[in-house]
Amino acid sequence: MVTEESVFEAIKEIIDPEIGINIVDMGLIYEVEIDNTTVDITMTLTSPGCPAGGQIINGTQHVTQQMEGVEEVNVSVVWTPRWTPEMMSEDAKDELGIF
Repeated sequence: MVTEESVFEAIKEIIDPEIGINIVDMGLIYEVEIDNTTVDITMTLTSPGCPAGGQIINGTQHVTQQMEGVEEVNVSVVWTPRWTPEMMSEDAKDELGIF
């Protein structure tokens, strides 16, 4: 059975190529909703002009789609709230030297 936690764990495989940290610890994943075999992911990017945006979004969709029990994945990119470095996990901040 697919759970919110298992989706977040799978998505950690996606690394922001510019920063080198997974997108979960970056704080880019806002919400994961599961309805039977459908997973809806609400996420953002570090900026609207993020050059790796397509790669990150496609990777998120692909990794989630490969999970057992998942038949459909919908990824929605939103700009509110706007991403800021404060949304990063403590581990990610430590890795980047942000205090």
